[in-house]
Amino acid sequence: MGIRTVKPTTNALRQVTFDDFADITAVRPLKRLTVPKKKKGGRNFQGKITIRHQGGGAKQRVRLVDFKQDKFDVLATVKTIEYDPTRGARVALLFYRDGEKRYIIAPDGLKVGDTLMSSEQKQEAKLGMRLPLKHIPIGLEIHNVELVRGAGGKLARGAGNLVKLMAIDGDNAQLRLPSGEIRLVKSDCLATIGKVSNPDRRLISIGKAGRSRLLGIRPTVRGTAMNPVDHPHGGGEGKQSIGLKAPKTKWGKKALGVKTRKPQPSDRLIMQRRKKRK
Repeated sequence: MGIRTVKPTTNALRQVTFDDFADITAVRPLKRLTVPKKKKGGRNFQGKITIRHQGGGAKQRVRLVDFKQDKFDVLATVKTIEYDPTRGARVALLFYRDGEKRYIIAPDGLKVGDTLMSSEQKQEAKLGMRLPLKHIPIGLEIHNVELVRGAGGKLARGAGNLVKLMAIDGDNAQLRLPSGEIRLVKSDCLATIGKVSNPDRRLISIGKAGRSRLLGIRPTVRGTAMNPVDHPHGGGEGKQSIGLKAPKTKWGKKALGVKTRKPQPSDRLIMQRRKKRK
């Protein structure tokens, strides 16, 4: 993938960058492996907005991606590398030897014609192979990692993401996650070798408001720009800062430095917390 710029014929196009889609080999997806994406506009079943700043957007079809890849010891050939409008990573269409077709998240560097396989036995570690963590060499980059055996991949599924296998200690594998967190996962959990495709996606600049609307993102208004009746940060003369002891949400809850994560049973598996952003 590369980043494409255009002539700045308008002010809006001056900051815009686009994906050049050079790695895409098929324009249309396999229709029976897609479903229409239902638009909810950030509303729950009662019609109340529970997630703000969502609404509109272009029509999309969700690709039914196989995160489990539990078709073991059956060779598959990569038929196409395709664009997925609902995720940053590319998806690869696999044709299995027995005739079945499935989408998977494409690793970076995967090409049409490559052969892949999922296996529970020890195999040669090649790009795109899906193996248990205990059969993967230490230090390799992996993605789509399971947290529970057979539940499907949960970790490192976004564009350009990767998990590093640090060590194998008995029944546990030590992983370094994209956030910097180091945690233990059962060594019989499956993972795919390689990092996720489309790593340059983070370099794309949306550049103008219209592209945000096509993505289903509605305008966001700062609390300090509102009236006091609308937000705890509202009111004041000019560029008034937050006139409270501590920043609060629109509903009066403290919003800065407050821990929101409840204790989880899996906390004992976290060896090192992620690094805080400055």
